[in-house]
Amino acid sequence: MSDGVGHGAPARRQEDVSADEPPLEARELRRSYTLGDGSELHVLQGVNLRVSKAEAVAVVGSSGSGKSTLLHVVGALDRPTSGETRLAGVTLAGRGSAELARIRNRLVGFVFQFHHLLREFSALENVMLPRLIRGSDPLEAENRAHELLVAVGLGERLDHKPWQLSGGEQQRVAVARALVNEPMILLADEPSGNLDARASEALHDLLFRLREERELSMILVTHNPELAARADRILRLEEGVLAER
Repeated sequence: MSDGVGHGAPARRQEDVSADEPPLEARELRRSYTLGDGSELHVLQGVNLRVSKAEAVAVVGSSGSGKSTLLHVVGALDRPTSGETRLAGVTLAGRGSAELARIRNRLVGFVFQFHHLLREFSALENVMLPRLIRGSDPLEAENRAHELLVAVGLGERLDHKPWQLSGGEQQRVAVARALVNEPMILLADEPSGNLDARASEALHDLLFRLREERELSMILVTHNPELAARADRILRLEEGVLAER
């Protein structure tokens, strides 16, 4: 895996990313929000989490318990009120928005319940996009996207728009897009929550096959007991605290 961020983007210092560090380590994460009446809503209250290389961790909990907030904070989409997150040894605290975006683009892949594909773009173009944002050569981005779409079983759907694909196929495109920059960790928020049982099982098989092939670490937020059971660990988020189930 290259340490750079591609042509046309500021170079990452080589010492920033360490293969010896865990892909993700979070310490004492807290996230609070101020409500309209001035009161405080405490969503995360001292969360500690360490994910090893190629480890799959499932996070479960009731709706509204803060599972999505946790993914957003550790994935650099949101900032904690306090606490620290490190991605492959890179500390997120104190980074500006542009720098966080570069770190996120390089080290983290996201898969959401709703795929968020761009409707007017083909499957190939959707997968290429994060690679182009990173600054890669268009031909290199196309080749990488093509390779991943073949890997997720969509080699015959490259030119199809999202509305021409089934729900399961759209989510496979989203998985390919999440992996196009070779992230250290995949963060999946209810990845099969919008799929039927058959498509869900196929997606779960895909995720764990890719985990094995690519030594990919994963955090899977899910209400699906079958998906959670396939993880190496199951953690429950309750009252803002993450604990082994």
